[in-house]
Amino acid sequence: MELYNKKVVVVGTGVSGIGAVKLLWETRAVITLYDGNEKADKVAIAAKLPDNIKYELIIGKMPQEIVDATDLLVISPGVPIDSEIVELFRKAGVPVWGEIELAYNYEKGTVYAITGTNGKTTTTSLVGEIMKNYNENTFVVGNIGTSYTGEVLNTTKDSNTIAEISSFQLETIHDFAPKGTAILNITPDHLDRHYTMENYAKVKESITKNQWNRWDDGFCVLNYDDEELRRFGEDIPNPIFFSRKNKLKKGVYLSGSMIKYVADNVEEDIVSIEDMHIFGNHNYENAMAAIALTIEAGVPVEIIRDTVRSFKGVEHRIEYVREFNGVKYYNDSKGTNPDSSIKALEAMSRPTLLIAGGYDKHSEFYEFIEAFDNKVKLLVLIGQTADLIENTARECGFDKIVRADSLLEAVKICSDNAAEGDVVLLSPACASWGMFKNYEERGVLFKQYVNDLK
Repeated sequence: MELYNKKVVVVGTGVSGIGAVKLLWETRAVITLYDGNEKADKVAIAAKLPDNIKYELIIGKMPQEIVDATDLLVISPGVPIDSEIVELFRKAGVPVWGEIELAYNYEKGTVYAITGTNGKTTTTSLVGEIMKNYNENTFVVGNIGTSYTGEVLNTTKDSNTIAEISSFQLETIHDFAPKGTAILNITPDHLDRHYTMENYAKVKESITKNQWNRWDDGFCVLNYDDEELRRFGEDIPNPIFFSRKNKLKKGVYLSGSMIKYVADNVEEDIVSIEDMHIFGNHNYENAMAAIALTIEAGVPVEIIRDTVRSFKGVEHRIEYVREFNGVKYYNDSKGTNPDSSIKALEAMSRPTLLIAGGYDKHSEFYEFIEAFDNKVKLLVLIGQTADLIENTARECGFDKIVRADSLLEAVKICSDNAAEGDVVLLSPACASWGMFKNYEERGVLFKQYVNDLK
């Protein structure tokens, strides 16, 4: 869509909304920025944008005359598609886009997009590193923290864009058509937003909906060990599977300690997991997904192998912080749902003091507690879900539980109760909202508190 001189309303004054405004100004749209919070600070919002950008700011109630005159509504990922403000514009026949669709409208190069409940950031980071070592004209964007809207005008016909895409962002795509996609896994998450697992799976799988309309050689990398994705692979033209548990006839799989690629009855050793810096079954799966995607994208195996061997992982995902009094501390603040935290627990090989709890996304915690498997010696709970997790734990027969009023107190409790040879793991199994701005702030504060231990 050509947006020159079109009237565009942007909902949300956070990172995504501000990024959208900046891109729309560069492309000379007529911009209205909206924040539904009547107490929002106009001065603080204005300070987020350069002085030369012209826009109208509306706080509180949206005037109907603005709705009637609008050509396009752009919403931030945190704005539900069934919210009152979106319904208001939809009833007026206004198209609704998110940041991803807006940025893709100006994309000049080739896009590869990655989604899934867990592992998105690690896989996207690794794919980005591999691609950069193959083509330095590569941009890594999306839910990973770098705004797609902030980078898209730098793309060229020869560039690659590697995008981490959340389910929230997928709800508002229309023409978004990556050449290659990956869906890493689908486990319960964000059911407060998507309501059912069927809805959630459909949103995740919609990342492929335009691929084969645009690309004859498009492909989708899927986890063969995930029953839903194995079934989904039967419905699309070119699935490329990876598996940690099964030997495949085509794709990438783990055999002993060796990650192998097989196609046309020819097997090739790619890399041994013993030569990798990232560890744990979930990270082996992330690496296999990245290898499958980049092989299909045409990257030479030598570049893939060398990059995987040197890759050290991402911040806030089973990130080693320090050893203090013989106790190792790990920051897994990106463990924002039970399945993600289960994977972190599985990666621990020592007795573990676990800090968990946070915002309630309507998750269940039975499998999370069952994954303790005599490994967790103390569970320290914080946040909104503390009651729910404690009740579930006691129901499952686990009662070594302490409550903390803050993350700082939780770190001190763990330090006081840990013995030499133990691990302290922050892996909340919940979102950070309510206590922190985001999981990054939660992880940064955890590392600060751990490093301050004396």
